[in-house]
Amino acid sequence: MELNPYAKFLADQQPLSVLEATASYLHQLLAPLSEAVIELTPAPGKWSIREIVAHLADCEIVFCFRLRQALSENHPQIQPFDQAIWAKRYAAYDFPSAMMLFHAARNWNLKLLATISEADRQRQITHPERGTMTFWTIVETMAGHDINHLQQLERIAASH
Repeated sequence: MELNPYAKFLADQQPLSVLEATASYLHQLLAPLSEAVIELTPAPGKWSIREIVAHLADCEIVFCFRLRQALSENHPQIQPFDQAIWAKRYAAYDFPSAMMLFHAARNWNLKLLATISEADRQRQITHPERGTMTFWTIVETMAGHDINHLQQLERIAASH
């Protein structure tokens, strides 16, 4: 498994710039859409806009913990999760709540990231499936993950 499976989405973009722009771009992209479009499943087995935003909110919670764990423990092992299992409960989450949670958690993470030193960037953590990486690899993963899902949302929004 790749150390950062989202690196191809990030390419040469600066991760902090991506992370700082995502919440406002989500709002700009999705605010004009009707509830029917937000709930529409684009294809069998694919997530709706609401489900993608719920996933982004879930992941931001995970990243909240991973970032802080990497800064507070000596070479910790982070816990992977199965997004498909988490997604089975997405019907319980409404779109406005998912947007608010994502925005709040992202803002919290950005405040933390504003305190990071070069030594912090190099702190090592281990993902049991991906291997040993640095704190900054988590940040790059977050940004690439954002871009991946923003592209999905753009495609769904453009089709309606």
